[in-house]
Amino acid sequence: MSVLPEAPDQSDSYALLHLIQGAVITQAISVAARLGIADVLADGPLPAQDIAERVGAHPDATDRMLRALAGHGVFAVRPDGRWEHTPLSDRLRQDAPDSMRGFALLMSHPTLWEEWGHLSATVESGEANLPKLRGMGALDFFHANPGYAREFFQAFGELSASETAPILAAYDFSRFHTVVDVIAGRGNLLAGILQQAPDTKGVLYDSEIATVDSPALFEEAGVADRLTIEHGGYLGTLPAGADAYVFKHIIHDFSEADALTALRNAREAIAPGGRLLVIEYVLPENNDKHLGHTIDLWLMLMLGARERTRAQYTDLFARAGFELTAVTPTSAPISVIEGIPV
Repeated sequence: MSVLPEAPDQSDSYALLHLIQGAVITQAISVAARLGIADVLADGPLPAQDIAERVGAHPDATDRMLRALAGHGVFAVRPDGRWEHTPLSDRLRQDAPDSMRGFALLMSHPTLWEEWGHLSATVESGEANLPKLRGMGALDFFHANPGYAREFFQAFGELSASETAPILAAYDFSRFHTVVDVIAGRGNLLAGILQQAPDTKGVLYDSEIATVDSPALFEEAGVADRLTIEHGGYLGTLPAGADAYVFKHIIHDFSEADALTALRNAREAIAPGGRLLVIEYVLPENNDKHLGHTIDLWLMLMLGARERTRAQYTDLFARAGFELTAVTPTSAPISVIEGIPV
């Protein structure tokens, strides 16, 4: 009697296969977002036939795509066959609080997929590949391709906006007399800070073109009387004498040399006893899964920049003339990294 060999344990192989096929799920989420399926389901469950009719898609193909996404918690099917929202798919609505629709759209853009196809060149060389691929830096490329730039900045704008409430819930800005938000764009975070801290004044520092809509934003927030706008460049001299300087998702965009220049500029400007507040992803020392690890690859590919661990921020702060004194986590994947001048 022959004995069949014991089947090998292939669980690890299939677990890896699921990760390898992550790009398929990315595309499916992007298609659902682009078609507006989440918006169609906002008023209640619908069968695939009705969904397809409303978004201009094929019924069977729509049903099969939703079936694949449901296995990842994006959309769900009822016993009667009608599709409905889950907490994840609800974030694909265009009008959802903390919507991720823009990011879903960006992740299927052909330009982005082409760029990620060159990750191997960056890993092999240790240098950003986008400038080599495009023949220009990232900002110049965005200026030359405004359609792609709109999708890119819409996506990261949504992500940034989703972090404001967690930051304000985790960190008390009311101790400061004046907060300078450096390269703050329109100033959504600073508006929230001033709403949280009614006795605090704010200075929005960025280029003139970046702040063109800022006065209306601060008027709507009811804090315009405590806000000053000053214009300057990324590595320019900062408004002096404030007791808090905020850099949100700025330092991680810089090369090591430019990051040091920006922080040293803050060291020159800060009032005695003031606080440097860098708001970024702080990578876990043990390499646990963290959004910052994937964003780190974006930065490496596009800009030659990086995310950092706490130890790396401690070293960066010290070289810029600051002592890192605290890292305050938030309910979002970002933290407030606090330093004092030394």
